[in-house]
Amino acid sequence: MFMQKRHIGLGAGMFAAVTLTAAALISSTAAGEIPKPAEPLEMAPDFSGTTSEGETVSLEDFAGQTVVLEWTNHGCPFVQKHYDPSHANMQGLQAAAREDDIAWLTVISSAPGKQGHVSGERADELTE
Repeated sequence: MFMQKRHIGLGAGMFAAVTLTAAALISSTAAGEIPKPAEPLEMAPDFSGTTSEGETVSLEDFAGQTVVLEWTNHGCPFVQKHYDPSHANMQGLQAAAREDDIAWLTVISSAPGKQGHVSGERADELTE
């Protein structure tokens, strides 16, 4: 349970990193610079964020591992369906990933004050 909470908690804090990255991409695109598209299996650039427990982590902390970034919003009907215990689709994928030493980071995709945003504490509660 700790690993799942940690990985999902990490994702809750990664929102800030994703937001900063998106802002940088929008800024560079507005300036006429087109970022290079990501290629499958290519090394991702490092980024960092804060976990639901206040710990700072970076992608570099998972060096040598495959990392899955899952954007989520527990108010979304599709997320609710796939996390519903009677289906357990996402829980099954996460369990399989853990067995293969894949880090699964869940990112709360809603900005503070917007629909679907939750605190780190609430994110942990949703993943218990």
